[in-house]
Amino acid sequence: MFQLSKGFIFLAALAVASCSTTGKPPAEPDAAEISSDMLLTASPLSNRSQFVDLSGLDMLEVTADMAEFLDRSVDAKRTEQTRLADLLNAIVDEERFELVYDDKTRTASETFRDRRGNCLSFTNMFVAMARYLDLSAQFQEVDIPPDWSTAGHALLLSEHVNVFIDLTQYTDRVVDFNTEIVHFFVHDLEPTYRRRVISDQRARAHYFNNVGVEVMLLRGDNSAAFNYFRQGLDDDPTFSPGWISLGILYRREGLLSYAEAAFLQALEADPYNLVAMSNLASLYELTGQTEKSAYYKGEVRTHRLQNPYFRYELAREAFVNGNYDEAIEHLNAAIRRQDQESEFYSLLSLSHMMVGDSRSATRWMQKAEEVANASEKQKYRRKLEFMEQGGRFH
Repeated sequence: MFQLSKGFIFLAALAVASCSTTGKPPAEPDAAEISSDMLLTASPLSNRSQFVDLSGLDMLEVTADMAEFLDRSVDAKRTEQTRLADLLNAIVDEERFELVYDDKTRTASETFRDRRGNCLSFTNMFVAMARYLDLSAQFQEVDIPPDWSTAGHALLLSEHVNVFIDLTQYTDRVVDFNTEIVHFFVHDLEPTYRRRVISDQRARAHYFNNVGVEVMLLRGDNSAAFNYFRQGLDDDPTFSPGWISLGILYRREGLLSYAEAAFLQALEADPYNLVAMSNLASLYELTGQTEKSAYYKGEVRTHRLQNPYFRYELAREAFVNGNYDEAIEHLNAAIRRQDQESEFYSLLSLSHMMVGDSRSATRWMQKAEEVANASEKQKYRRKLEFMEQGGRFH
């Protein structure tokens, strides 16, 4: 499985077990002997991949056409807040600027030219445009709820990237791009999820990692993918998802010791990266190193149980199977760690209803309505009214 950035980040998961290998080269060194430099510059794959220098790629270039569009659409003399509003209005105006969502990661200028891209593409374009208008725009990573893959039951940690706008005389703003539907969310800082402003180098690592995975999977060009992964890790050697992608590439090539070394580099960069641990467990199982495989499987399980969203998924599974007491146990554990997720309370309410505790069911549905965002409150209000009338969900 990979960690990809979606602009709401585009994060994808693929079961490594489905990747083909070509056999382990007899002269392959042990993983402990393979340094990060060897992974990037002195491996069998690097030696046979034609080097392409991507360091000069300007992910945030503002072309003459972009500048002309911005000069026409936004009055640079107006306040920061007004310039931001004008920029957003110009982009969402379908008559002037119709954007189409697709799965390809693009630079800012490519996104503007093609009027299409994924959410990371739109984020790149917006940051470039905002800076041209002298707005303080930065990339920001947000720890959104993780996706749960049924392929090997692997937990995928989504890294959401959005835009942080620092307005000197007004409340700071965050601009989000929704997935698959070209839609913007502009809001004050949302306290629910952890977030951090990141450097442009880190954002470039996200970009090159995404493009590398696309090239590897859609075009099957491992040599080109290697160049993208190498550039992303050159921009930010601490970018754990980049090492994971490189490890997947090595595994696809049958270079298993190099794959192991890359996954270990991912853990060195982020000791709690469950995707790296899952890949190591799978790799050690493949190579017959059962004790190491069991160790990483145990580590993944331990960390997952501390994750409220993993607990929520376990609760959903238990609920579907009719194990309502087990669902309640998982949901209580989830809420102890994250008490602002309306879906947790909603499922807890339904679970109590199924065991005949209507009083608790009403209480928790009221809590779901209380913590829900404005667009969802009505949904829980209708459920409450249905319950108060004696209705029962099935």
